[in-house]
Amino acid sequence: VLLAAAVCTKAGKAIVSRQFVEMTRTRIEGLLAAFPKLMNTGKQHTFVETESVRYVYQPMEKLYMVLITTKNSNILEDLETLRLFSRVIPEYCRALEENEISEHCFDLIFAFDEIVALGYRENVNLAQIRTFTEMDSHEEKVFRAVRETQEREAKAEMRRKAKELQQARRDAERQGKKAPGFGGFGSSAVSGGTTAAMITETIIETEKPKVAPAPARPSGPSKALKLGAKGKEVDNFVDKLKSEGENIMTSVGKRSAEAAKVLAPPVNMESVHMKIEEKISLTCGRDGGLQNMELHGMIMLHISDEKFARIRLHVENEDKRGVQLQTHPNVDKKLFTAESQIGLKNPEKSFPINSDVGVLKWRLQTTEESFIPLTINCWPSESGNSCDVNIEYELQEESLELNDVVITIPLPSGVGAPVIGEIDGEYRHDGRRNLLEWCLPVIDAKNKSGSLEFSVAGQPNDFFPVQVSFVSKKNYCNIQVTKVTQVDGNSPVRFSTETTFLVDKYEIL
Repeated sequence: VLLAAAVCTKAGKAIVSRQFVEMTRTRIEGLLAAFPKLMNTGKQHTFVETESVRYVYQPMEKLYMVLITTKNSNILEDLETLRLFSRVIPEYCRALEENEISEHCFDLIFAFDEIVALGYRENVNLAQIRTFTEMDSHEEKVFRAVRETQEREAKAEMRRKAKELQQARRDAERQGKKAPGFGGFGSSAVSGGTTAAMITETIIETEKPKVAPAPARPSGPSKALKLGAKGKEVDNFVDKLKSEGENIMTSVGKRSAEAAKVLAPPVNMESVHMKIEEKISLTCGRDGGLQNMELHGMIMLHISDEKFARIRLHVENEDKRGVQLQTHPNVDKKLFTAESQIGLKNPEKSFPINSDVGVLKWRLQTTEESFIPLTINCWPSESGNSCDVNIEYELQEESLELNDVVITIPLPSGVGAPVIGEIDGEYRHDGRRNLLEWCLPVIDAKNKSGSLEFSVAGQPNDFFPVQVSFVSKKNYCNIQVTKVTQVDGNSPVRFSTETTFLVDKYEIL
């Protein structure tokens, strides 16, 4: 059983200590104070024993990372746990110094709790610890989005009320009557004009950009737990580097800009416009085998002219993989089944104008390996203290053209930049997030395979999960709208189509 994990000075003074069983402060301080006296100088060991406990330790410049265990604990497991503890500390501390450790003590304690629970080692790696401690809350994002929507609606309602009051005031002046009162608490003393002006002023005031006043006194450092606080620190660090003249490449902004460029809507949008969108979610094993693949697609219809509101879409479905199709409840299902046409159940009715309407959606779920559009083979092999990693891709679905492909490989922290051997395409090394991004502008039938070789210190498990992202203007399931005709007269209608194929999740675990 692991009793405690501590970072202490050479003299045995505890900087951070996390106890995993019931222990008093005096007991842990006494054990750590006795630790330096027990070490034999001139001998290289990684552990020291007393009558009651065993110290497993690793020197880190002027400090020690110490695990205190029972004497019957498995020393091999303890050494492996110690190695993980030692790798966690540089993740949160820029320098291995006493004041830096003290400053990030809570971050370290949270990370320690992910490694050990109730004295026993958890089966986690460094990447998982990083994910767990970030505590990125989906519920919080949803709550914030809902709150922002409510605020926008409240402001819109305020503007509407202000316009109504101003209109009432103008009408009253035009008719030569006294403006109606809108006072609160049953009072009609305040005139409508004044109220309208007050409300208008309030709206204008709320829309002005507010300049935050300088604080009268600097507030102390907050040790409170904040969701997403780490991201703000990174942003501040990047801003500081930019101010010093460093050229920083923001991968996220660039990716979204490139995706928008690739998926730019067609210039000539006709009165009848269709969006065909597919999203793929895929999980593969590192040794081969498709764990799960799920694809969702939809045809969205947008009509901007009333003349073309009563139409039918002729759909061509050449899919042979067993896609499940589903039409909108208002669409004539029998017509679609018999003639592959999308039309309303009541031919006299019209499709909605100036709004996106989903008329057909499809779903494909499979574990068939031959259905994987892009296979990724990552092969790390240990070579002394470092790891040689070979990674290759192959496009299995040759009809696709994938743009802006980024294959993201995680790297161990604190090992520096990888040494690149051979590469097809380009790469970016993100030292802050410990990622290697392999960037390929286009993967298609002419450029269906490629490879990357690099070496860096680490173990094979450090380079997973590999993540893939791409965008495409060709859809995976061969479902297209070939013709649009009017219900009356069956005459053809000009239409435009916008096709996108996106990644929701694409992981090799």
